Amino acid sequence: MGKKDPRVDAYIAKSEKFAQPILIHLRKIVDRACPDVVETIKWNMPIFEYKGILCNMASFKNHCAFGFWKGKLIFGNKRAKEETQAMGSFGKIGSVQDLPSEKIIASYIKKAMELNEVGIKTPARRKAGLEVESIPPAYFMDALKKNKMALETYEKFSPGNKREYVMWILEAKTDETRNKRLKTAIEWMAEGKIRNWKYVKK
Repeated sequence: MGKKDPRVDAYIAKSEKFAQPILIHLRKIVDRACPDVVETIKWNMPIFEYKGILCNMASFKNHCAFGFWKGKLIFGNKRAKEETQAMGSFGKIGSVQDLPSEKIIASYIKKAMELNEVGIKTPARRKAGLEVESIPPAYFMDALKKNKMALETYEKFSPGNKREYVMWILEAKTDETRNKRLKTAIEWMAEGKIRNWKYVKK
């Protein structure tokens, strides 16, 4: 039997109005395709697990994202490359109509289940995976938008430099630490600095 997590209900309830039907729809598809799925919250977003992580979903101010943990193995190198340029496995989702059919998404979920069942591991990746690393949390982007110089710096960063800041924020163990890091990150980016600027040889 699967396991629902009330924190996912809370996450959906707190999301923007347009995002709620999208998240509810995705959740139902995952539940139908994998009745034994276990829900949880990691990296401030809903994660679906079955003998390992299957997929994740997230909502932002103007769009949603849905990605597979082993996307490269499911979609191949071409799609995996696209995932590093957009959020999740299907780009920015503004409505249910932006998604493939339930049948298609379910087939991807089944493939992800098979990969986990046989113990196939994801190719070498950074700590939180390509999909998660590509998704800056909404509060991170909201803070950036309040500081024009920091936002301009972030937008000019390479994917790797963006990822370093996002992961530094996401890895915080407490809200206090997260807020402190976020404040520092904004200050550094406003000064045009990368995350590890202290270690750059002059």
